[in-house]
This record gives sequence, C-alpha cells and structure tokens, in this order.
Amino acid sequence: MVRLGVAAALLTVGALWWHPAEEVRTIEIDIEHSSFHPEQIEVEAGETVRFVIHNGDPIDHEFLVGDEVMQQIHEEGTEAHHGAKPGEVSIAAFHDAETTFEFDEPGTLIFGCHLPRHYNFGMRGEIVIE
Repeated sequence: MVRLGVAAALLTVGALWWHPAEEVRTIEIDIEHSSFHPEQIEVEAGETVRFVIHNGDPIDHEFLVGDEVMQQIHEEGTEAHHGAKPGEVSIAAFHDAETTFEFDEPGTLIFGCHLPRHYNFGMRGEIVIE
C-alpha cells in the first residue's frame, strides 16, 4: 500500500511539472514568378506557426513577417541576409527555407520580400490573426 501511495504521489508531482510541447502548425508558402502563394493566411491569436517557404524562382527572395512599420524599415534597410530573427528568412533560388513565428494578439500582419523592387512589385501578403 505504501508503494502505491508513493507511486501516486510521484505521478501527481510529475504531472504538475510536465507540460506538453507547444503545438506548432506548419504552413507552406510557394514562391513563383515573384509572387507568394497563398497571398493571405489566417491564424489564431496565441498560435505558433512554422512557415516552410519553397522558392521556385531562379532568383533569391526573402520572407519577412511584421507590421507596416517593420516592413517599411526593411524596405529602406540594407540587411543582406535574414534568418536569425523569428519570422525572417532569406531563401536562395530554387531552395527551401523555414522560420517560426508566434502570433500574440488579433490583428493583421504583412509578409513580404524586400530585395530591390520586389515589395513594390507586389511581393507581399497578409496574415489575419483572429
């Protein structure tokens, strides 16, 4: 009986310390003819998303998630390569890359490519956070 009591106590303590791994949803993005497909994505507030980006173009691109201010900073910036920050990644021609981003609160964010003239050409999309 004592063994059962100790075992039950250990299971209870273990359950208090154990947290299941946060579930991460994967969304695949295709790049072709300097366009993102899909162009609009819906996610839930609090959700973490792993983006896998497939660059089918013969030129490099990037995938940067953020609000309008962040997009403008990158449009005017000079960062040549991305990958160290969540939601920012460079994708070489005919290669795949991935990045993960956690969406904190409801609203709308933008994803875009800021290599010269790409964003103004229309290489951007929208993320609706519900």
